[in-house]
Amino acid sequence: MTKPAVLYRKATLQDLDALVQLEQRCFDSDRMSRRSFKHQLHHDHNLLLVAEQQQQVIAYVLVFLRQGTSLARLYSIAVSPDAHGMGVGLGLLVEAEEVSAEQGRMFMRLEVRKDNEPAIRLYERMGYRQFGLYTDYYEDHADALRFQKRIIPHERVEEHRAEPSERVAYYAQTTDFTCGAASLLMAMKDLREDTVCDQRNELQIWREATTIFMTSGHGGCGPHGLAYAASIRGFEVEVFVSHTGPLFTEGVRNESKKQVLEMVHEDFNEKLKERNVPVHREILPLTRLQQMLDSNAMPLVLISTYRFDRKKAPHWVLLVDMDEDFVYINDPDIDENEQSSQLDKHYLPIPRASFEMMLHFGQNRLRCAVVVTASRNL
Repeated sequence: MTKPAVLYRKATLQDLDALVQLEQRCFDSDRMSRRSFKHQLHHDHNLLLVAEQQQQVIAYVLVFLRQGTSLARLYSIAVSPDAHGMGVGLGLLVEAEEVSAEQGRMFMRLEVRKDNEPAIRLYERMGYRQFGLYTDYYEDHADALRFQKRIIPHERVEEHRAEPSERVAYYAQTTDFTCGAASLLMAMKDLREDTVCDQRNELQIWREATTIFMTSGHGGCGPHGLAYAASIRGFEVEVFVSHTGPLFTEGVRNESKKQVLEMVHEDFNEKLKERNVPVHREILPLTRLQQMLDSNAMPLVLISTYRFDRKKAPHWVLLVDMDEDFVYINDPDIDENEQSSQLDKHYLPIPRASFEMMLHFGQNRLRCAVVVTASRNL
């Protein structure tokens, strides 16, 4: 007897009850709430697909599509116990890969319990390769293996390029204004294992490195301040900036605030000169940044967040890897989305051409980088 056909389609609000029931049947912990499903059904940037048989939802897959990047992350996949052995999970994953690739995503990443051997065999059979491990990841303290695959629409081409190693550990900023400090902590941790990444050190670095006078709220870190904070901790550091004089003054109309920026800028310049920290008026091309990475340097780069969130805000990230097609960054900013986590921002792949556009900030197209290396005296 022929089995009823399985239909794969985009989920709608009419599927909400079925999705919640399916979640309850498939998982004992780490469950998505009704509110979370409803949020995803209204979220245009993510992908929520269902498998339907005889007008009954028997499986779903949720994929996060990170704006401004080439990354799709499979957040959750569930198949009804009644549908096991029918190949529904495989079909749903293939559909998710194809739709994600059609929307410009070149990589699919996922996490799976270390003890879930059937799922691991499925992912490996489909061409996924392990490239990371997170200990104590699930509610029951089980470890998670990280897998990645390069996806191409309507084809399944075996890739032989090495996957990113995820050598550089991730640290998320704990405030809206400490992206520079968090990025510097990640760089220092990679160069010196005894570096402690916590909020106390994050805020200490921010206090030492703050150079930006905000019209409201807390100020942020400029390249000279971050270089000074790295230098006094014993690291070798260089500053590369495309403009002279105080930075981030375009939106400052108050003359007294501009004078403060000038005084702080000059003070940092004097401190860097005393510590023999080079300040270059130079733009670093991606080829030069790649050479620095290859020599075990850690470049912090300033980007515009416009391609991520359309806000045009200055933001520090850590450059961790590059290949001929992509730049990989550790982005310390975690989205407010309740399902977002460091997994979405760790070794984030961005096409090289797109990343070049992100490196310009403001009307004067400012470019900044702070390159940190381990001290020769350590």
